[in-house]
Amino acid sequence: MRYFLCLSYDGSAFCGWQIQPSSPSVQACLEGVLSRLLGRPVPVTGAGRTDTGVHATGYVAHFDYDGTLPFEASDFTYKLNAMLPREVVVHSVSVVPDDFHARFSARRREYTYFIHRQKDPFLRHTSWLCGYPSLDFDAMNAACQFLLGTHDFSCFEKTGGDNKTSLCTVFDAFWAPYVPSHLQIMGQEGIPSEIAFASLRPLPTRNASGDAAVGPSLLCGRGWPQISEGTPSCHESNYWYFRIAADRFLRNMVRATVGTLIEVGRGKHNPEWVAELIASGTRGDAGESVPGHALFLNKVLY
Repeated sequence: MRYFLCLSYDGSAFCGWQIQPSSPSVQACLEGVLSRLLGRPVPVTGAGRTDTGVHATGYVAHFDYDGTLPFEASDFTYKLNAMLPREVVVHSVSVVPDDFHARFSARRREYTYFIHRQKDPFLRHTSWLCGYPSLDFDAMNAACQFLLGTHDFSCFEKTGGDNKTSLCTVFDAFWAPYVPSHLQIMGQEGIPSEIAFASLRPLPTRNASGDAAVGPSLLCGRGWPQISEGTPSCHESNYWYFRIAADRFLRNMVRATVGTLIEVGRGKHNPEWVAELIASGTRGDAGESVPGHALFLNKVLY
């Protein structure tokens, strides 16, 4: 019987999904826990590789087990999570047809890459601090249009790959601004760049007779920091993400694509350069790969 797993993982501590001879991987971690829980070796097949440090939400894997599981699905999920390290969580376990394959049955995969343009200590593990002074996101989104469709994406493929073809079909690709949750929760959507602590809200004080007196109170805790008025426009945002969806991805393809689009945003090339790369470029012609810690495989559709 074949079982479907939906899971998420923080890739910081792993060399990626796939088992490596001398480095910790998510696949090896999951197989080890399943084998201990079921009392026999249990190979696990994932929806695809992720590179070192890359994260995943909604990742899909499957494994085969003769007969029914010795626990109810909810109990089995609970036991898995109790044994897995804190970097990995299994959301659900369910029975699927025997011909279901986590990798080959997938029709669409979606990745998201996060960047921030000012120092933010709360995002250092999941977003890339892109310190270039200016980026033209209109040009970057114009360049994204040349990614759409079916093309040979070997110019974005890491050398040494073992895939039989470099053809991929990209369904969607775009850049968009966002507000991180830690800023949303604290009501600071419009203040990524500055808070005017020098401007304190005047609070009335009382004179000896108890009447209100004119003048601000600057005692600690008596004044409110004033948030700078006005929310930054789209292009002033310090937080952006890149979303790309395709039927399949080549090794290192997303990180190389992001690095190439950053080159366009910096004004080093026009958007049409991306079309030229896809048509006749090599990996050496495209932009550098960006760091892996800001990349998420966030959706797999079947």
